Amino acid sequence: MDALFQVQTSAPSSMAKRPCPSQNPRIPTFSQMDLLLEAFLGFSDSSSICIDFSFERLLDSLPSDLDQTRLIDRALKMGTFLLEAGKRSARKRATKHNSVVWALPPDLTIKVFSMLDAQSLCYATATCSMFHKCAMDPSCYANIDLTTVSPRVNNAVVSTMILRAGNSLQSLKLGIVPGPTASPGSCQPLVYNVTNFSWNDKRSRQGKESSVLTRSCLSPLGGASTPGMLLKTLHLYNIERMDSPSLRAALSACPSLLDLEIVGLHVELRQTLMSVIENCQLIERLFFESSKTGRDDSLKSPTCVDLVQKCPRLVSLALRGFKLHDYKVRILIKGLRKLKYVDFSTSYSITGSFLRNLGNIISGNLLEVLILRDCMHLKEVEVARFMTSLLAGDFKFLRHLDISNREGLASEGDWYERCYNSRIIPIDQVMKERPDVCLLADFPSEGSYFEIEQMLESEVNSDVSLPTQLSSDTSDSMFISSSESSYNSDQGSGNEDGRDASYVIFEESSDEVDFLAL
Repeated sequence: MDALFQVQTSAPSSMAKRPCPSQNPRIPTFSQMDLLLEAFLGFSDSSSICIDFSFERLLDSLPSDLDQTRLIDRALKMGTFLLEAGKRSARKRATKHNSVVWALPPDLTIKVFSMLDAQSLCYATATCSMFHKCAMDPSCYANIDLTTVSPRVNNAVVSTMILRAGNSLQSLKLGIVPGPTASPGSCQPLVYNVTNFSWNDKRSRQGKESSVLTRSCLSPLGGASTPGMLLKTLHLYNIERMDSPSLRAALSACPSLLDLEIVGLHVELRQTLMSVIENCQLIERLFFESSKTGRDDSLKSPTCVDLVQKCPRLVSLALRGFKLHDYKVRILIKGLRKLKYVDFSTSYSITGSFLRNLGNIISGNLLEVLILRDCMHLKEVEVARFMTSLLAGDFKFLRHLDISNREGLASEGDWYERCYNSRIIPIDQVMKERPDVCLLADFPSEGSYFEIEQMLESEVNSDVSLPTQLSSDTSDSMFISSSESSYNSDQGSGNEDGRDASYVIFEESSDEVDFLAL
């Protein structure tokens, strides 16, 4: 055994370099190596004590300490080589076995893997070589969903997934959601305060990159292989470090985008819509929920007009938590003639005047879903008029209406006076005569005036300076229709309460707006 062990410990260098045996007569040929290895492995049934004694005798036979050290190193290397060779052979045998007993051919296996979520796909990739090969197919990464309830995904993970997908990428969902992802169109608020997580949730673990998505997480979409070219769905939730320039750059790489959902990002509405108008003109669904409810009033009427003209395929539009005035909403609804789903929940300045005569235009009459939940300035009288039009036979396709308000509806004269149990809104009659409509009208038994005052105070404190307010509002005024501007002149209008006292309104013919309905 000692002589065999001595020959074997000199073999690793010959196995690594594989020189010609004739160049070194001390190196055995391949056939001799096989015989020696077979003989050596034959001693695997021997006790470890016998191998220890044999190795000790071999060490004692060497004259110098240096030779003994070299022998020990060669033995360790030989053991490592044998261990790795054994693992490789085991994997090859397992892969061959799996390919024989696995019932599905590779193409169907790839199809199954493409239906897995990201975590399950990673588990399948690490199972065996056969699964790894199938799981690396780009089609398995066509629909990437990396949404989590806590910070667990970083830029490196996103980049790897996108690069694996390449031009097969169809859907990308990133960010933090406050729980199980709500169904599309749900009224559940998705904005989440990411700063609630402690640094321990975000910091680097075991030398790895911090589990926080940054503004460059979408950069791979515009990479060399342009994975974003065929992207159809992009959903982004509560990515704390995302900014407007980075989002605009990502959208510029996605000309085929059909479904865009943005929740809780610190980006401006107008800039984002301008990027959509310029780059994503095929879009059919747009869902945008503000990270700061009631503070973003950047949307201007020209942007609304551009959105109507450049993105006519919009079927679903949700703008939650923005300061939207009724005349801007009217521009959107009248101009987008394929619109079926509308959600302006928590919009701070909507009074409901845009609902007047909405059933007389094509786009308004095609609405199937209308959600005005928690619109602070929504007036009781406007809701009543809309309900009356429902009873008159308008909005034949309407199937879902939500006018619920945690603070009640605003009264006609003063929005501080809240209505919790309206007598003029024919709720029961609508539910009886229009059973095809799912009507949600949940109001509290009594209001929280403290919350109203807090909301008003925060809104006033967040107002821009007077010159900026005047210049921006003046540029918007040319798009106001006469019916809406006269409504704004009413005492106690919600739109007035949301503006400074110096807000200027210009009246003009409604023809300048009605051209959108042509």
